[in-house]
Amino acid sequence: MSEDLKTLDDLKSAVTPVAEDAPMREPVRDELGRAYATGKRKDAVARVWIKPGSGKFLIRDHKGDFIDYTKYFARPVLQMILRQPFQVAGVVDQFDVMATVAGGGLSGQAGAVKHGISKALQLYDPSLRAALKAAGFLTRDSRVVERKKYGKAKARRSFQFSKR
Repeated sequence: MSEDLKTLDDLKSAVTPVAEDAPMREPVRDELGRAYATGKRKDAVARVWIKPGSGKFLIRDHKGDFIDYTKYFARPVLQMILRQPFQVAGVVDQFDVMATVAGGGLSGQAGAVKHGISKALQLYDPSLRAALKAAGFLTRDSRVVERKKYGKAKARRSFQFSKR
């Protein structure tokens, strides 16, 4: 830098704010007014559609029927996980959600739906992105089960050693 910076005020005046330079994101919606996103966690994949509504939340089960999320995710902890993006964004009971899930177990599926809801919310209303990103809901949890190797009982566990 050509000029000497001796105080924080000098530094603030020298740095250009990034937020003013960045273009505002445009909402992404389909012809029905819905936002769509894919969420993933572990081996589970969720396709999520949100649209303005009364807070109706439907999950498509393995038979192809849409059922209420409280029946599909019966554990209260999983239901709480699904409500978190709406609470952080401050839009509780303002969107209807339709989701299809596949793969993994219930916990992974709940995390995948949460990830999909978060991505769809920020696509529907880009001003919600900051809150969702700060909460860490837009980051995919990429941890998956390690594959089993040959000559091993599991991924890393060896067979029991016998001295004789």
